[in-house]
Amino acid sequence: MSGLPTETERLALLNAEARRHAGRSARPVDAATLIILDRGGRETRLLMGRRHKNHRFMPDVFVFPGGRSEAGDAGVPVAGTLPEATLQRLMLASPGANPSRMKRLALAAIRETFEETGIVIGRTATSLPSLSGPWGEFAGTGHLPDLSGLAYVARAITPPRRPKRFDTRFFVVEAAAIAHQVPDVVTADSELTELAWLTLPETEKLPLPVITRVMLGELQGWLAARAIGVEPAIPFYRERHGRMERNLI
Repeated sequence: MSGLPTETERLALLNAEARRHAGRSARPVDAATLIILDRGGRETRLLMGRRHKNHRFMPDVFVFPGGRSEAGDAGVPVAGTLPEATLQRLMLASPGANPSRMKRLALAAIRETFEETGIVIGRTATSLPSLSGPWGEFAGTGHLPDLSGLAYVARAITPPRRPKRFDTRFFVVEAAAIAHQVPDVVTADSELTELAWLTLPETEKLPLPVITRVMLGELQGWLAARAIGVEPAIPFYRERHGRMERNLI
């Protein structure tokens, strides 16, 4: 396989990965990932981080910032709301979904990015609420999260037979939305031990989880469609009848 994987190759990668696991199936939990794009140079670059080599889960590989949605994400005030079109697309293929849950997913992507990289996707605020935990630290930078620049690009549910499973929504945001970055968050002892701004071809040589490699292929298609003014459908990966499927929603 050369270059980023095609649609057929992406499904083959995921099915091969799924067959390597056999165990009890956990219930998928909501999660979110944020892909930050920098288009300020000759080539588009995206932010990735290397996970610590001693992690039990996906050690020493490059990933996008992200993680599970937390209850504390629900009530966080924002400086900018999700675009209505993005909100409606998030609701597709999600029985029982509501705007509050979708907002929480978008906020989880911003919070996880802040926790792992120190990057603040937000706007300066003159009046800040009293918040605890990571959101308290976020507000301590003088900003509130800004959801207005987030685009929804893909969704994937971890296949069964795994002790950890996630129903992950993948978001994209432009690097121009970065309002601040807290120093010294990424260190040799952190969850992410290095950050890198990479072109798509540069990512091909990195150690990557299968799902990350799959999403890089999707990102390539998304960027190409956006470049000609087309709003692409959302690819949704999940296992059905014993095989991974890619459906558009």
